[in-house]
Amino acid sequence: MRRLFEFTSAAIYTIAAISLVLMAVSIVGYSLYTTCNILFFQQKTVDFIFTILQSVSSVIISIAIIDVAKYMVEEEILRDKELRKPKEARETITKIMVIISIAVSMEGLVYIFKAGTKDVALLIYPSILILCSVLVIIGLGIYQRLSSVIEEKDQKRHLTISPD
Repeated sequence: MRRLFEFTSAAIYTIAAISLVLMAVSIVGYSLYTTCNILFFQQKTVDFIFTILQSVSSVIISIAIIDVAKYMVEEEILRDKELRKPKEARETITKIMVIISIAVSMEGLVYIFKAGTKDVALLIYPSILILCSVLVIIGLGIYQRLSSVIEEKDQKRHLTISPD
């Protein structure tokens, strides 16, 4: 029964990971299409810079999606879950949160450019997005510090218990 559950779980994670990768590739393809379209077939106006920034943002989001799919495959399909170490979890969380922060700040940059060309009063929302990105990085720094202190204590505890 346990093997059936593990197989079913792995199959579901595999389907989800493949779906995420396909969606991310679709986003990148569409970004390339819109970028090429504006580069070669349309006038270079204010829309040009907005489209390029939006495409960059979309590609960054796609990378985040692919990273989540990779994490699912590595952690939920290929790896024995009991072998996970706190350092590995911290590194994975750090990587994902940095990508999320970059994506949020890119969205803020795109919206700042768009709002700045229309009405200065519209800059509040993009500014909040960039502030949120900064807060994510600050929170990540605090998390890194606290978790590394805990890892050091755990490592010292294992050294004192170990018979070596």
